[in-house]
Amino acid sequence: MLGANDGLVSNVSLVMAMAGAVPAPGVVLLAGLAGLVAGAISMALGEYVSVRTQREQFETLIALERRELVDNPEHEAHEITVIYRAKGIPRADAERLAAHLMLEPDVVIDLMAREELGLNPDELGSPYGVAISSFLAFAAG
Repeated sequence: MLGANDGLVSNVSLVMAMAGAVPAPGVVLLAGLAGLVAGAISMALGEYVSVRTQREQFETLIALERRELVDNPEHEAHEITVIYRAKGIPRADAERLAAHLMLEPDVVIDLMAREELGLNPDELGSPYGVAISSFLAFAAG
């Protein structure tokens, strides 16, 4: 919605300013079209960079968890036990569950990303998707 509002306000302002200068109608139309394209590209690139940076930060955090799993598996097993203890699972069961999960490193990484980092690895966001959406929202506005 923000992209559409930006597109509406900035382009209407540009067209009104050009029309106020009383050039030929074709010049006003060309200025409006140039403003639309420039603004839409600017919004799309800004969103792309933002989401790409955020995604890279999340991927770095997940990579750190993967490194911790390799460097200090006992600590990671303890963290899993703590997570399940906090959910009300008795200590012996939580420790058994942690030991079982440690046999599946990818499952542990997914668990730690979700529970410790608060991330959903399946939904880190697509920089291209938000860039296209932002471009279209601005252009629609």
